[in-house]
Amino acid sequence: MAIDDPFKHASLGSGVFYKDPLAALTWLEAAFGFERSMVVSDADGKLVHSEMRFGDCYIIVDSEWSDHIASPASVSGKNTQSVYIRLKDGLDAHCEHARSVGAEIIQEPTDQFYGERQYRARDPEGHVWTFTQPIRSVSREEAERLSGLRIEGWHR
Repeated sequence: MAIDDPFKHASLGSGVFYKDPLAALTWLEAAFGFERSMVVSDADGKLVHSEMRFGDCYIIVDSEWSDHIASPASVSGKNTQSVYIRLKDGLDAHCEHARSVGAEIIQEPTDQFYGERQYRARDPEGHVWTFTQPIRSVSREEAERLSGLRIEGWHR
């Protein structure tokens, strides 16, 4: 028997872990436009769990709750993942806004051979966020020609 999802989650989300998750919530709102959808705290006000939405997707923003969970700030700035967010438009303005509130832009907005424009930013604890926007339709054959790569399958 199927049960309706009361949280209306997309099929895939990501968890991002911080030393200071409450500060991260505020920063992610200000810099990238994420919206808080759930914040759960204990009696002492410590964050237990939180979720943020961006369009029809969500991320979990949480603390370093176990020995095997760490913020990049706790592991010499290393990342084992990057969160990708697809914008419908306004990528360059999004980048400038993020920069204006303290995001470190590690890749300026750049057109990609596969028909998207993207930029990458690092947040205050070192997580890398990649924002993309479609700019033109590219066939697999054209992408192979432009990149010199062999591509199996294609998303268009």
